[in-house]
Amino acid sequence: MVRAYFRGMRRMTSVHPSRTRLITLLSSLLILALILGGFGIPIVSSEGMIIRAQAIPGDIPVTPEDPLWKTIAPMTLPLSGQVITRPVWPEPTAHALAVRAVHNGTDIAFLLEWQDNTKNDRLTPGTFRDGVALGLPLGDAPAFFCMGQLDHYINIWHWKADWQSDIDRRAARTREKDKAASGEPRRFEVIPRRASSVEDLIGGGFSTLTTKEKQGRVQGNATWKDGTWRVVMRRPLSSEEQENEAKLMPGRIQAVSFAVWNGENKERNGQKAIAPWFQLALDPVTTKT
Repeated sequence: MVRAYFRGMRRMTSVHPSRTRLITLLSSLLILALILGGFGIPIVSSEGMIIRAQAIPGDIPVTPEDPLWKTIAPMTLPLSGQVITRPVWPEPTAHALAVRAVHNGTDIAFLLEWQDNTKNDRLTPGTFRDGVALGLPLGDAPAFFCMGQLDHYINIWHWKADWQSDIDRRAARTREKDKAASGEPRRFEVIPRRASSVEDLIGGGFSTLTTKEKQGRVQGNATWKDGTWRVVMRRPLSSEEQENEAKLMPGRIQAVSFAVWNGENKERNGQKAIAPWFQLALDPVTTKT
């Protein structure tokens, strides 16, 4: 009986080798998905690689708390370490970035959310800031997603937590001045003036990052609460600079990439979490929009 059993098993293996390989492959994929899920890394299907910038009527939201964001479905992108150039950063702390995008035919806004258990919004010797950036190619073909490349430049919007802190503290100081007029004491603090909490940059390869002369076209607003950063970046759709500003047109699909820095983990410059090129689809403008 035992011999008959093993003869039957050999016949099954010889008749269905492809089935055995398929079962092995599916088992391996299942184990991989469970491992990635255990580390908090989302699984993204090939059908869900397009980030939709939904067309909306009226004004676009300018703060993370705007209730309109709750009506927009987020796309969660997996983040990985930057291992292209030295110093490499194979183990960042951010593993996922949730992205929402809307436009009204005139302006576009992104809401970016990621987990960060510490708030690092002051830049001092030995400390580093939190940050997030998105990259948009200046041409039709995607450049290298980190910093662009020669003749294939990339427009980078880099939100910085310390810049946001400067803007928020200056606004608070203005409110304190109003209180001082009513007789309340005011404190003195030197705070840099910022046109925006987002730095507008051009990259043409590693060590070529350049700050655009005109700042303030891209605006930012952010909150940190319960271990999560929520950052809004917005810009007019129309392009003022034909060569140095990414073109964003309704009805068009183009590439977009992302990066996240955790200051508590001493992440800065190329030491970051990254999400390479995804597709960004801007809804066409309709009568309702």
